[in-house]
Amino acid sequence: MPESIPAPLIIDVLKDTFREARAALAQEGWRQKGDHLGTILSVPDTHQKSVLAALDKEQAIRVITCATEDEAATINAGLWMGGEPVVLMIQHAGLYASINTLRGVAMDGKVPTFYMIGLLSREKDKDPKDSRHSMVRFAEPLLDTFGVPHARMEGPDDVHLIPEYYRLAQQRKGPAAVLVGLETA
Repeated sequence: MPESIPAPLIIDVLKDTFREARAALAQEGWRQKGDHLGTILSVPDTHQKSVLAALDKEQAIRVITCATEDEAATINAGLWMGGEPVVLMIQHAGLYASINTLRGVAMDGKVPTFYMIGLLSREKDKDPKDSRHSMVRFAEPLLDTFGVPHARMEGPDDVHLIPEYYRLAQQRKGPAAVLVGLETA
């Protein structure tokens, strides 16, 4: 297993994902607002900190730091209604804290919501279901309970999951997630 996932690789994939989303929105008649490709809604995540730090220098992607995951999910809904491509970058603790908003806004409200969820304290030598950390161990079962499609990004070869699950969230008009199993670098 690789040691980490390079932040520049993730950012390039996010840019491509947002370009594809913008093209789809343009076909539906939406005009791009501003000069950015899309928006990252972030609740500070130490597991994905290198991506967030690199995004601070990135002009093509707008980053909004939110106080809570509930706030991020509701801002996502508003931006989606306005034709803005959005990705939520959170930590697994925030998934637990915001499950009612995930259910109410993304599921019941049928709002496409794509999450990149950092699995902080993930042991590289263990499957998450065997983790000694309950937050890591229960993240996937929680998503399964709510019927949220998800995949695990375990290394650079898995970055294709970002646009795949972003599109899935749009198509199903609900939540989809990529769990970031390795720290970013």
